[in-house]
Amino acid sequence: MSIKTKFFRIINPITKRFSFEKFSGLLPFENLILVYHLVSDEDVKHVKHLFPYRSVKQFEKDIDFLSKHFEFIDWEDYLNKKKTSKPSILLTFDDGYSEFYNVIAPILIKKGIFAINYINPKFIDNNEMMWRNKASLIVSEIIENENLQDKMYKLTGDELKEIISSILSINFENQNQLDEIATNLEIDIKNYIKTNSVYLTKDQLQQLKNDGFGIASHGWDHPLYNQLSLQEQIKNTQKSLDYMDENLFFIDSFAFPFTDHLVENQFFDLISNHNPDLKFTFGAAGLKLDSNEKNIQRIPIEIRNYSAEQILKNEIIYYQFLKSISKNMINRS
Repeated sequence: MSIKTKFFRIINPITKRFSFEKFSGLLPFENLILVYHLVSDEDVKHVKHLFPYRSVKQFEKDIDFLSKHFEFIDWEDYLNKKKTSKPSILLTFDDGYSEFYNVIAPILIKKGIFAINYINPKFIDNNEMMWRNKASLIVSEIIENENLQDKMYKLTGDELKEIISSILSINFENQNQLDEIATNLEIDIKNYIKTNSVYLTKDQLQQLKNDGFGIASHGWDHPLYNQLSLQEQIKNTQKSLDYMDENLFFIDSFAFPFTDHLVENQFFDLISNHNPDLKFTFGAAGLKLDSNEKNIQRIPIEIRNYSAEQILKNEIIYYQFLKSISKNMINRS
């Protein structure tokens, strides 16, 4: 458990007793960027073991709260540093899940709210499944099927808890292990992804673009960047930016998959030199400064069962704590 997670658990019972107005004066920035992944009332097997996604009711509650205390802006407003009467919010979604088209977009269109989708082109049109989604799906199937549990026990000698932990800990480099497990358990991932339409299609991306939403790069196939060499980081990013350019999507921003932790200045220099239109890159470390002024940290909103209000209160207090010990900036080598 990270220090930040422990901090949130300690202060949340305290902060939730007070109205947001008690905290808003301590906001360190006038412009905030929030990041979600998906919203669904369904049991989403390929996600449920990765993060706690919002129900429609929870998401609408978040939006109502944010609308009261912030002004939603679009990408052009952000680039132009539009002056707003209240602090501003730029809404972003990662990974290109189909729920954005089916569930989220109708809500946002009705409320007149813009958002950017940061997608992994490799998975568009549902030809392949992202490795972390494979892990969650496999775990879901094992939990629901005692025969699969018995089979995994015979293969590994581990109890269910250890089996789940082991599968969810498989990394990007060893993702082929997930395919081997799925094959051994006769879990048909290709059939699942086609039947369930896990990701957005090209046609849906074009429709979302026509509806005014942004489409931008989240890396080619969702690697953890600090597990890649510099050359691999550049190749993965460039391939995804080229896809955006070819399809006339946004080429002026990029959001790191997972995290930008330990990504060095050389990466930012090289990718910017190769892509002069690239104006900003985004991490997801919450309220924090970055020594690279064009790399902006977003605030993750899918944390435990916390509402957006609770998360922002906790982020504000955590930032002020970090500032008091001079740890509120990410310094890159």
